[in-house]
Amino acid sequence: MDTLKTLIPVTLLMSSTLNAQSITYPPARKGDVVDDYHGTKVGDPYRWLEDVDSPETRSWVEAENRVTFAYLQQIPERERIRTRLTQLWDYPKYGAPFKKGGRYFFFKNAGLQNQAVLYKQNSLTAQPEVLLDPNTLSPDGTVALSTLALAEDGGTMVYGTSGSGSDWQEFRVRDVATGKDRPDHLKWIKFSGAAWTYDGAGFFYSRYPEPAAGADPLLEVNRNQKVYYHRLGTDQSADRLVYERPDHPDWGFGVEVSADGRYAVYQVWLGTDRRNRVYYQDLGDAKRPKLDAPVVRLLDDFDASYGFLGNDGPVFYFQTDHTAPRGRVIAVDTRHPEQTTWREIVAQAPDVLEGSQIIHDTFVLRYLHDAASQLKLFTLDGKPMGDVALPTLGSIAQVTGERRDTEMFYAFTSFLYPTTIFRHDFATGRSTVFKAPEIAFDPSPYETIQVFYRSKDGTRAPLFLTYKKGLKKDGSNPTYLYAYGGFNINMTPGFSIGVLDWLEMGGVYAQAVLRGGSEYGEEWHQAGMLDRKQNVFDDFIAAAEYLIAEGYTSTPKLAIGGGSNGGLLIGAVLNQRPDLFGAALPAVGVMDMLRFHKFTIGWAWVTEYGSADSVGQFPFLYKYSPLHNMKPGTRYPPVLITTADHDDRVVPGHSFKYTAALQATQGGPAPVLIRIETKAGHGAGKPTAKIIEEQTDRWAFLVHNLHMQLPVAPPATQAPRP
Repeated sequence: MDTLKTLIPVTLLMSSTLNAQSITYPPARKGDVVDDYHGTKVGDPYRWLEDVDSPETRSWVEAENRVTFAYLQQIPERERIRTRLTQLWDYPKYGAPFKKGGRYFFFKNAGLQNQAVLYKQNSLTAQPEVLLDPNTLSPDGTVALSTLALAEDGGTMVYGTSGSGSDWQEFRVRDVATGKDRPDHLKWIKFSGAAWTYDGAGFFYSRYPEPAAGADPLLEVNRNQKVYYHRLGTDQSADRLVYERPDHPDWGFGVEVSADGRYAVYQVWLGTDRRNRVYYQDLGDAKRPKLDAPVVRLLDDFDASYGFLGNDGPVFYFQTDHTAPRGRVIAVDTRHPEQTTWREIVAQAPDVLEGSQIIHDTFVLRYLHDAASQLKLFTLDGKPMGDVALPTLGSIAQVTGERRDTEMFYAFTSFLYPTTIFRHDFATGRSTVFKAPEIAFDPSPYETIQVFYRSKDGTRAPLFLTYKKGLKKDGSNPTYLYAYGGFNINMTPGFSIGVLDWLEMGGVYAQAVLRGGSEYGEEWHQAGMLDRKQNVFDDFIAAAEYLIAEGYTSTPKLAIGGGSNGGLLIGAVLNQRPDLFGAALPAVGVMDMLRFHKFTIGWAWVTEYGSADSVGQFPFLYKYSPLHNMKPGTRYPPVLITTADHDDRVVPGHSFKYTAALQATQGGPAPVLIRIETKAGHGAGKPTAKIIEEQTDRWAFLVHNLHMQLPVAPPATQAPRP
């Protein structure tokens, strides 16, 4: 087969208006692949684009990138956007400190570093020292830290790295005092942390079998995860197989060791289903753990979610949604684990219980009220101890602390509130600012409000809006509407440099809460999954219609975006309402709903989406699948698709096939472009430089296609508030 390079040269006849008529898209060969789904014949003419490493696909990728970057480079505002994003990004960013063995550890990015650096310090007032700088692991910053676990004495740590955004990890072990690596090196790890035994001799972790010779690890389906124990100083081949379930190859395992060192607690998961099983091993003496102890199936009904919080001897504490869709805290005595003996510690509340920890022998519980965070304290027997006051409408992004600590740290963020680290002293009951960022942005001219809109079926949903004070609701405001809607993931207020730049350019940022997330509990989640997925699309369309009806924006000024499951969202609503939007930015989207489960970890999403292999589930997947519901001749708005060549979560073939089909289907003048990042993955660990470049191109695309007039005056800046 001739490659595209030998077929024709790729040409761009760019005009000053950059219209679609001036773009010659790279040709994409149409194959004759047809699949039979329970009697329904479905063509897949671009199946060859699933093979991301074939010469034909690589040539297509190179040609598409040439078209896209030639288009973007001629947008006059592009360099101004890049310069301002770089200025805004250049400020120190801190993670919440955590403590082990008397030492404090924290992450800090000095500003424009590609990866955050791990520091250690002997006290909060001591001079921090660099413990691990991921920026030294690769010349271009594409190797990122993915996992970190410290031994109980704080003297040794396991750290995982991933390259070019892949989900695959490699584990190494570092001595904390010297900062030097030990010879330990573990591979073929994915979706796993590390859990040290209290003797510091080694750790539990989970890994998949090494891919067969000739198999592509970026595409190969991931099954048969097993739990191993690695003893320090030994080769990975000598690791002890602790637990496996060959009778259930789709099961995965996460292991943690209880705070007293007595138990290894197993979270047994199936795909992305929020329900899980809980098993445990009684290791006996924490200093001499019995690795051959039997694995006891404690909670094995797969009837709810159970998050292990800690234990008092044989009594285990869990956050669960068992008979409580908004969450509660229970105690289970492992000696008498029958449901009739369970003890409720904190009952279900009107708001959703987002997360729980035990710090200072206190339950620290994070709730969501209309998708904004609340932080509450309870005694171990469930008595309320009051709320921890938060600065404004926003989100708790991180809480750190352990059972015996006298302090905890939490990170708070909102759309106009840069992520700030607070220290809470349990003795005084006071929270104080520990680390506040200094950023070249004045938030005072802007405001965030929360409104509520009604979906197609009358369901009430929240919408966060951030914009410049005094906004005229005359339909003229460029607006970016972003959402996700799935997998029990919440969309709460968060700080984004990209959003700041959008605001300064005169834009409105809108973040919609859709069914499928966790904002109102498990019932809200289930209302947006499987055969009810259309509710998610209806919610998003209703949010867009609300923005237009209320005068915030109008169709020519309304851009939409989302990533991963949110990319699916954008692809689906573009097919259903192409007339409603002025531009679209689908990122790393799940675009082929009939074949997603055939690659890497895609099978794990069947519990959320369903599977085309099922005669009962195929019809609703086929009905909304972005790839399969384009109508030839439709006038689609301008679309910039983004993906990455090393994405082994949502493999790039999704975006490749979607792009080829949409370019062939487009019946209007608007451009349909794809930006394919190299040496990058689904998003985690992406270097700062690549993030800035990609965000620059997204905003430049919108500025041009929404016909935005950027302010002439430079943005005002001032030192931030504490």
